[in-house]
Amino acid sequence: MPSSVMPTPRLGDGPQSSAAVSAVGLRKSYGDKTVLDGIDLRIPAGSVFALLGPNGAGKTTAVRILSTLIDADGGQAQVAGHDIATSPDGVRAAIGVTGQFSAVDGLITGEENMLLMADLHHLSRREGRRTAAELLQRFDLVDAAKKPASTYSGGMKRRLDIAMTLVGNPRIIFLDEPTTGLDPRSRHTMWQIIRELVADGVTVFLTTQYLEEADRLADRIAVLNDGRIAAEGTAEELKRLVPGGHIRLRFSDPSAYRSAALALHEVTLPHSALRRGGTPIDEALSLQIPSDGTQRELRSILDWLDAAGIEADELTVHTTDLDDVFFALTGGTDKPKEAVR
Repeated sequence: MPSSVMPTPRLGDGPQSSAAVSAVGLRKSYGDKTVLDGIDLRIPAGSVFALLGPNGAGKTTAVRILSTLIDADGGQAQVAGHDIATSPDGVRAAIGVTGQFSAVDGLITGEENMLLMADLHHLSRREGRRTAAELLQRFDLVDAAKKPASTYSGGMKRRLDIAMTLVGNPRIIFLDEPTTGLDPRSRHTMWQIIRELVADGVTVFLTTQYLEEADRLADRIAVLNDGRIAAEGTAEELKRLVPGGHIRLRFSDPSAYRSAALALHEVTLPHSALRRGGTPIDEALSLQIPSDGTQRELRSILDWLDAAGIEADELTVHTTDLDDVFFALTGGTDKPKEAVR
């Protein structure tokens, strides 16, 4: 992957709606280490925004600043229309936060955790019980409600964690790596919960270690590297920044492979290509053709093969994915985890 890719920091204008979260020039340092070096954000209401970056890039720091848990060293930010520096109480009243580590108390039951959160939000006893019951039902925790939370699985604890976050009916939710450590089934359940929240008009600020998660959920994605936003846009916009898409043709007949390789002079042959009698031969008998993956381009290649009387045994299309984007924008170090399949 070329290391010279220099993307436009912000792509497109995003949805035309009011900003639930906005920040300009946000900075934070710890001693001599600059964690956030003047980042700008604008997150439309009712959308999912994903912040990606290597470990230690400052994702959690950004969440902690925007949720008023720590102060920024510089810059300005508004959350739900409230300035994080001058109106932190207004921010806190409008948001919910689910951190990397569960806030669930394992010594009490799931229902008691919910009622405790209702008390913290100063709900009446009747309102608290109604809200707790509704959320336990919504997150499929009714059967486990009377059991100690310490007996819950990881996925159940995460669902309870988010249910507790929703007790105050926040319109903006910060989810800091909400699916880390979950099995694939639990992760997909969490994705569905997030989609339902957004369908209800909630804004979700998501940090994640899973590229597939950002690709599936986020309306917009920002990549944080060296304290700065390296690029921001939709998943498709980010993928278009990085070359690497290709069509791969595989042959079982060496003569068909030889004919195709000689005719397609623009083909990039694999490094394993050998030369036998002056003709390029790949041990895997496969060719890789640069491609943007469009239907028109795929059709033209198929038409060319038919016209040339060449038959490939297998044709596969590889489009640039967020893995490629992440490597290009962060120098290929400390890549986020793949989703477990």
